[in-house]
Amino acid sequence: MLSRLPEFPLRPLGPASEAFLERGVPTYRAAAELVWRLPYGRGARRDDLAVLADRRGTCSTKHALLARLAREHSVGVALVMAIYMMDEQNTPGVGSVLTSHGLTTLPEAHCMLRWEGAHVDLTRSRMPALTGPWLSETVIEPEDIVEHKVGVHRRFLAQWMVANLPGWRLESLWRAREACIAA
Repeated sequence: MLSRLPEFPLRPLGPASEAFLERGVPTYRAAAELVWRLPYGRGARRDDLAVLADRRGTCSTKHALLARLAREHSVGVALVMAIYMMDEQNTPGVGSVLTSHGLTTLPEAHCMLRWEGAHVDLTRSRMPALTGPWLSETVIEPEDIVEHKVGVHRRFLAQWMVANLPGWRLESLWRAREACIAA
């Protein structure tokens, strides 16, 4: 998986590269491996630059940090936001949560990197990467992972809810989604 990413030496060109260099990380792939091995979890802030300090990150924060690092070096690694139908098979641990909310599946947003046409998912080192199918796919900027990403996801969820779950409220569906993420 890491071999699908570009390899280049890090130089002090911005906050992401400086943070990795301070930790003795010499190359982009070494940075990607470090991020990949960090545990999954939300940090103190939904900020990609906090991943290293918090020693954990989500699909959004981990991949945004690596996209920012590539951008600082003028390398075109894209940050991609995709929507997929989350269920127990593709996201182990959420099945019982979905069932407790009367659901079997739920549209979820997922971030990953794209380099030379290949998707690279470094969310968790101990679980298989998500591979789709993707219901939608959009390139976003690292700065978009909080407000923009959440807005796109909520709009998609609202449209899906109207078509598939009449009578549900968006906030109830979002709470079910948050419970799945916690699981």
